[in-house]
Amino acid sequence: MDNQKTIAKSVKLSGVGLHTANKVSITFKPAGVDEGINFIRIDLPGKPVIKADAEHLVSLLHGYRRTSIGKDNAEIHTIEHLMSALAGVGIDNLNIEIDNNEIPGMDGSARDFVKAIKEAGIVEQTKPKNYFLVRESAVIEDNGACIMVTPAPELRISYTLSYDHPLLKAQYLDIFPDRERFEQELGPARTFCLEDEAKNLQNKGLGLGANYENTLVMGKDGVVNNKLRFGDEFVRHKVLDLMGDLYLLGMPIKGHIIAVKSGHALNLKLLSKLKQQKDKQSLGGIKLNYNSEFGQEFGASTIMKILPHRPPFLFVDRVLSLEQGKRITAVKNVTINDYFFVGHFPGKPIMPGVIMIEAMAQAGGIMMLSGPENRGKLAYFLAANNVKFRKTVVPGDQLVLEVEVLKFKSKTGLVSGRALVDGKVAVEAELMFALVEE
Repeated sequence: MDNQKTIAKSVKLSGVGLHTANKVSITFKPAGVDEGINFIRIDLPGKPVIKADAEHLVSLLHGYRRTSIGKDNAEIHTIEHLMSALAGVGIDNLNIEIDNNEIPGMDGSARDFVKAIKEAGIVEQTKPKNYFLVRESAVIEDNGACIMVTPAPELRISYTLSYDHPLLKAQYLDIFPDRERFEQELGPARTFCLEDEAKNLQNKGLGLGANYENTLVMGKDGVVNNKLRFGDEFVRHKVLDLMGDLYLLGMPIKGHIIAVKSGHALNLKLLSKLKQQKDKQSLGGIKLNYNSEFGQEFGASTIMKILPHRPPFLFVDRVLSLEQGKRITAVKNVTINDYFFVGHFPGKPIMPGVIMIEAMAQAGGIMMLSGPENRGKLAYFLAANNVKFRKTVVPGDQLVLEVEVLKFKSKTGLVSGRALVDGKVAVEAELMFALVEE
């Protein structure tokens, strides 16, 4: 399992803000598990702390062409490159002391932030990392630009950039941004603007700290007074910005993000949609908080050490909570790629009821077989009683499987199970098992 991470020691960076030109220093300091990313304005009375999350976003009108957070009268601007670096190298918990109102621009990319974090040393903490698993698709469109997200087992970003400029042709990047790819292919990509918009931005009080070294300026004949690090550096930086904006969800995302000409405004609208999904999951009672010899939350690799089932007949993707011999909460993420949709109501995909029952039975099997006294046994499904189907389940749904023991003996078990979508019961039943030696 992948545990949460922070840094081993403090490290300091200094520079000027890209938009304000204010001189600023930031100091990265280690933080404890589940503390998240916190900015501390040490230049203000009381040293206010601003948590880097969607709750503290500053109005887009105020934060034009940048992402900013604030609390009361304390604000911090242009956090996207730093947040992207933290997302890219997997830092979950960090305290960031800052003595002005904007993150230093450095070279206009995330490279210097990544370098400083690596110099400070990345350390693994004692608690598993929390992930947000996208469970329903969302699409946002605005003035020819769009961004969407769909369920996927890992983070994938597909971005299409297109500008009305003869030399800045359409660029496309499709990437699974793990740490190595981020450091090599995204982190060094610098921010940019068109030469004919630079003066207008400065007239609005933006880009006051920008220069040809920290910003790629695209003129009519090409990049002015600089050279590209990548042939498609512009689209790479757009993906960098997107990762930084979405890290304000407070945890890494597993899902496929598809964007066309998206900027901060659309990125943050998608962030709002994802936060709504996250809040719905919390209201649905999903908790990531159990303790067992398998660790805390665990996925398919551990599940397959307990159950004999294998894809495509493994219908539990992740265990969220487990009390051995008592109860379990697990999930099955329903996608259009599930094999049973090929023949079950073609053209109107609906998850078969028997598969939902099987998913509950597998969750119950994990619960009963996870204890050391039953290790190596098999759980045979004997009967299903009081079965009630209450809601159809379709691709994009996340099936939350809740199973609780009614009776449990050495050779048999009776459990009560239900499967929920968005907090509403899709199916419920009583299931009986026989435990036998393998």
